Amino acid sequence: MKFILFLIAAFAVYAIIENKFLLTVRHENLGGSVRIAHISDIHKRRFGSGNSRICEKVRQEKPDMIFVTGDLISRYETDLSMAEATLKGLSDIAPVYMIFGNHEQDISDKLKAELSAIAGKCGVVLLRNDSAEITVKGRRFTVCGLEESLEVYIVNGSYKNLKELKKADVTELIGDRPEGEVLLLAHNPFFGEAYAEWGADYTFSGHVHGGVVRLFGIAMLSPERKFFPKNAKGVYDLGGKKLLVSAGLGKLRLFNPPEIVIYDI
Repeated sequence: MKFILFLIAAFAVYAIIENKFLLTVRHENLGGSVRIAHISDIHKRRFGSGNSRICEKVRQEKPDMIFVTGDLISRYETDLSMAEATLKGLSDIAPVYMIFGNHEQDISDKLKAELSAIAGKCGVVLLRNDSAEITVKGRRFTVCGLEESLEVYIVNGSYKNLKELKKADVTELIGDRPEGEVLLLAHNPFFGEAYAEWGADYTFSGHVHGGVVRLFGIAMLSPERKFFPKNAKGVYDLGGKKLLVSAGLGKLRLFNPPEIVIYDI
């Protein structure tokens, strides 16, 4: 019994320490020189005043673009000052594109409008089932932001009978695939095959928090209380299209430190 209590205490101490880590994970072999910094799922986590530690680490990477793929806040937050400081700090580094995650979708219309206004004030492009074009190093990209129905996350307070997302649903939400190189921001990574079939060259997702606990590199749990979730963290090749999933920064986790992800595409 004493040994078991010791192990529990050791894991608790490790978790507290690990959750203060802030790793920079780099994927530099994706075939190009355009650098993207990927931020996801901060929730209520704080990394310095105004999340200055996040901003400084991103600044050191000299990205061409920064993507924020949802859950910048948690659904019960009402003070958006940290969100504003974070977006302002990031937008001082490079163009920032942002989508809402399921937590932002679940806040009041008043707070949604306030957060949208903050994004605009900070010069951040908030994409809610629309797109924007940008040219970087001679390459023209269309950045699309998908906002799925909340029913892909929860239905009447339950995680059963969740809605599935197909290619046709993606098309209905954001239209046909644009010409040229297409970068898709989609909070939920479980539908990576639909995003690839729709035609996204690179899809950037979060949501799963890396599986919360990772044992031997295996994701153990999803926010939907499902064991061994797919597409939880890393780079996935889906028929030549890439699904790029960040384990994010917030929420309690074990053997799965908070991360900023850098891609050269």
